Amino acid sequence: MDTSADLRDTRAGLQLINPAPYNAEAPPEALVGEITPTDLHYVRSNFPLPEHDGTLQVGGAVARPLTLTLDDLRALPSHERAVTLECAGNGRLQMRPLPTGEPWGDYAVSTARWKGALLHDVLAQAEPSAEGIDVRFTGADHGAYHLKPVLADTNREDLSFVRALPLALAADPGSDILIAYEMNGEPLGRDHGAPFRLIVPHWYAVASVKWLSRIDVLTETLTGEFQTGHYMYEWADRPPEPVDLMRVRARITAPAAGSTIPAGTCTVRGKAWSGSGAIARVEVSLTGAGEWFPATLAPPSGPYHWQEWTFDWDAVDVGRHTLRVKATDAAGNGQPEVPLWNRLGYGNNAVEVIYVDVV
Repeated sequence: MDTSADLRDTRAGLQLINPAPYNAEAPPEALVGEITPTDLHYVRSNFPLPEHDGTLQVGGAVARPLTLTLDDLRALPSHERAVTLECAGNGRLQMRPLPTGEPWGDYAVSTARWKGALLHDVLAQAEPSAEGIDVRFTGADHGAYHLKPVLADTNREDLSFVRALPLALAADPGSDILIAYEMNGEPLGRDHGAPFRLIVPHWYAVASVKWLSRIDVLTETLTGEFQTGHYMYEWADRPPEPVDLMRVRARITAPAAGSTIPAGTCTVRGKAWSGSGAIARVEVSLTGAGEWFPATLAPPSGPYHWQEWTFDWDAVDVGRHTLRVKATDAAGNGQPEVPLWNRLGYGNNAVEVIYVDVV
């Protein structure tokens, strides 16, 4: 298990948001490559790092309850997937008025290679009941909740992190949901959910429960602080909606925001991703209300992680210039010009705007 010194070393390159529970953004360079190095991958926690007994209990409405160890999971067919994970609160600081919640900037997003057993294979061993509706995932992390609970009956003094997915999704062989035990070719570290965690492609990372300790098939829909309390879009003008698939988003990785560049051709680079499928196009604008120009979009190198794009900009005029970028996914989803405000500040995928100075 990681020591305190190990944790300090692995956290050294991150941008601290909150020391307790530990939350930290990735640095800008974490978005440059296809895969984010483990020590630059952002970290999201709701409680202190937990102890874990090394077992995974599978029960509820199943014919064959299971107790699995890491060795048991490794004995199942292994699968590796590159998956982009984004915190649902990424970009919260851009919303006005400022919502409640951790003050995330724009770098609570990263991509890693995750290896593990398919959730489908584990559930198949347990044989869920035909009456099953949801699958509940309980993390070993628990404690006093540092944010004001949304649900009135929440025990704020000792709350566990619990989420659920529909059984139809969890048991679908095509969903590629992993019970992961490796990250970028190494065993999971404590910050990232050791000894095993859930990885749910396409969904905001709240679904990818860390320090997984129990899986239970339920015959009713789960309600709870992290299912129907927090992690809900609470709109001002329409009914609340659950936070689920990542919204389409494009980011500029070079040049850096606020940087100074020499006059001449500048290759603008970035990443784009969506929980609703591949990116169909990325466009760049050089003014606040001007024409949008197509960027060159790299084909997807996998189904679950960001795509690279480039745009050659003829930056010959000295002075300050703005760059805007937006993406559209294969389902036709685009990005709003301004953040879509909701009370808890989730899902900001507004068009990115930066400026650079040309000299």
